[in-house]
Amino acid sequence: KPAKRLSTDSTNSHEGATAGEISALEEAFRKFAVHGDTRATGKEMHGKNWSKLCKDCHVIDGKNVTTTDVDIVFSKIKGKSCRTITFDQFKEALQELSKKRFKGKSEEEALQEMYKLIEGKGPVISGVTKTVSSPTVSRLTDTSKFTGSHKERFDASGKGKGRAGREDLVDNSGYVSGYKHAGTYDHKVQGNK
Repeated sequence: KPAKRLSTDSTNSHEGATAGEISALEEAFRKFAVHGDTRATGKEMHGKNWSKLCKDCHVIDGKNVTTTDVDIVFSKIKGKSCRTITFDQFKEALQELSKKRFKGKSEEEALQEMYKLIEGKGPVISGVTKTVSSPTVSRLTDTSKFTGSHKERFDASGKGKGRAGREDLVDNSGYVSGYKHAGTYDHKVQGNK
């Protein structure tokens, strides 16, 4: 409900826009504003998220609008000591970029086209690192093939023993560390009689 109240208040400042358009634009603004920041409220947007919005919504086309243009507009719109922009400043920045992005159109048409690019969109999560299974990596991480003292750091299932596997803990059993037949002396002596 507060989002709708904000969007209807902001329609007075923008000529010819309906409340539905502004709320969709504000929704996109909020999605990008909170992306990657658990403490973000969605009322202010950092420069990193502004750049992501421009890339994901194809505001940056590589010809008319570049990443440099986006950064310059952000620096111009935000306050001198601020690191973020508000929703109203966001609309100003879009107005500034729409002049460059849609050169052949009037200011109002260009701004509407810019809004259409952004409305209803959210951050694209792409390029997330996936694990790659290569024979080299699997060979190096296969604990069943470990030898020597490295072998002692893992149990039979391949799970690490933790601190017991890394540190030399005092063993008062009388056997050398890593000796596999510990505790079998009595059995061997009795077996020989």
